[in-house]
Amino acid sequence: MGDIPEGFEEFVATASPRLLRTAFLLTRDEGHAEDLLQTALARAWRAWGRVDGDPEPYVRRIIVNTHATWWRRRWRGEEPTERLPDRPSGAPQDVVGDREWLWQALGRLPRKQRAVLVLRFYEDLTEAQTAELMGCSVGTVKSQVSRALAKLRLDDTFAAEGVWR
Repeated sequence: MGDIPEGFEEFVATASPRLLRTAFLLTRDEGHAEDLLQTALARAWRAWGRVDGDPEPYVRRIIVNTHATWWRRRWRGEEPTERLPDRPSGAPQDVVGDREWLWQALGRLPRKQRAVLVLRFYEDLTEAQTAELMGCSVGTVKSQVSRALAKLRLDDTFAAEGVWR
C-alpha cells in the first residue's frame, strides 16, 4: 500500500481499543466489529494527510458511516456454523449474564437509534459531537435519543429487569 503516514501507527496503537469498543457496540459481534474497525482504519490511512487535529473523531465517524452502509446493503459477512457466546475477556460470568438483556434490547433498536445511544451514553459524547459524527443536527440527536429510550421503556425484556421502575 505504500509508506505508513507519520503518526498513523501510534494512533492505531493508542486508539484501536476505544474504536473497537464503539464498533462492537454498533455491530454486537466481535468479528464484525474487527472488520468494521479494519475498514475504517484503511480509509483513514488513505486520508491521513487531510485529517486536521485529533483523528479519533474522524475515524469514529468513518466507523458509524461504514456501519450504516453495511446495514443498508444487508452485509452480514461470514455466518458461523455454530454460535459461541459473546463474552468480554476477563468479565465474570454473572456480570455477562446480567447484561445480556441489555444487549438484546439494544439489538432490537433501529440502527440509527442504537448508534445515538452508543455515542451519547457509552462513548460519553455531547449532543453536538454526536450530531457532527452522524452528520445530522443536534435536534435529530435529541429526538433519536428520546425515541430510543421510549422504545427501551416499552421493551418487555428491559421492563422485566426492573430498569424503569
